[in-house]
Amino acid sequence: MSRPEPPRGLTARLATAPGWVFALYAGGAAFTAYFCMYGLRKPFDTVTFTGEKFLGTSVDLKTACVLGQILGYVISKYVGVRVCAEAGRLRRTWLLLGAGVWAELALVAFAFAPAPLRPVAMFANGLPLGIVWGFLVRYLEGRRTSDVLLVMLSGSFVIAGAATKDFGMYLFAAHGAPEIWVPALAGAVFLVPYLVSALLLHALPVPSAHDELARSARPSLNAAGRRAFLVRVGAGFLFLLVAYFLLTAYRDFRDHYGREILQAMGYARSPGVFVRTDRWALVTTLLALGVLNLIGNHRRAIAAVFALILTGFAVIAGSTLAYRAGHLDGIEWLSAVGIGLYLAYVPFGTILFERVVAAARFPGTSVFAVQLADGVGYTGSVLLQLYRDLAHQDVDRLAFFVPLSLVVAAAGAACTVIGGWAVGRRLS
Repeated sequence: MSRPEPPRGLTARLATAPGWVFALYAGGAAFTAYFCMYGLRKPFDTVTFTGEKFLGTSVDLKTACVLGQILGYVISKYVGVRVCAEAGRLRRTWLLLGAGVWAELALVAFAFAPAPLRPVAMFANGLPLGIVWGFLVRYLEGRRTSDVLLVMLSGSFVIAGAATKDFGMYLFAAHGAPEIWVPALAGAVFLVPYLVSALLLHALPVPSAHDELARSARPSLNAAGRRAFLVRVGAGFLFLLVAYFLLTAYRDFRDHYGREILQAMGYARSPGVFVRTDRWALVTTLLALGVLNLIGNHRRAIAAVFALILTGFAVIAGSTLAYRAGHLDGIEWLSAVGIGLYLAYVPFGTILFERVVAAARFPGTSVFAVQLADGVGYTGSVLLQLYRDLAHQDVDRLAFFVPLSLVVAAAGAACTVIGGWAVGRRLS
């Protein structure tokens, strides 16, 4: 068997670089790539289509476009269960580059399309983007510094949704960009740094022997390997998927209809409001996840992750009750909900599955579990938005979001306790 060629150029320098240099390079490139992916996806949320219905139905045109984008994203997530787990480095890079270009072309098509075809354009926009997260995790997993790198990557989606939506609002409110062109104009700004970041990630060296000793080897995972992982973690994994289902649906509803919720509170046309509501979520979540990197024992780290998730659900419930009682104003409540939401949501897609694979000493990528959980989660997003428009069309989105917060907090916490206990038993 021939030995693999030794790394050259930038890859060789990164292989021997000090840990902090490597972390800044890898984490920074991954952060930028995912942040800019949001720039190709989220500015669309500032478009309202006020009063327009889809093909004369009771479904809002915006809901139809949102669902189109999410359906494409969901399909991409499920396809990514296989593609992200099996793709080699070169194919991974080409798919990342192609995803960005495809998504931007779809936004241009959205601007030109007649109203009945706009959901189709948004479907095309979401279709390639669901693989991006999985591929970025593939670059960062299985390293001694993976927790730090994944925390840096997580910082992107905690703040990117708010920042890119604010950028869309800025183009619309400050520069008078037509609403229908806001997504394509914003996407064009973010596309170039996205492509550059993908190329920078391609230069990363593979995990070293010391990394594999600390975290387990992370080879590509075929269908038999994926089945073996599910058998290893057991039925508790299903309860964790339900909790993630609820969290993703809740997060997506808050993201996609944040402008409508804020308008119902009286905060209309206020550039910067999305960042103001989520800035403390970014700080709190990154600090909490950063502490987890100090826990060397994988089982203890998993227990700490579950404690963090349950804390997040408690914050969602407590802040919502305080808002209903009049103790918090709208912005304060949305900020507190954001803190709780991301404390619960972020560990699922980052540290939890990374640590479960490491604790089980399972020889395979954790991205399979990440993509599967995301696919299930975004399926929940589609179902929740359809349920609201079909069953509660006379209830505005703020009035719907308040009780939804309490239901998600209670049911999500229960599933996390059951799933965490069952998975913990399998790993002990």
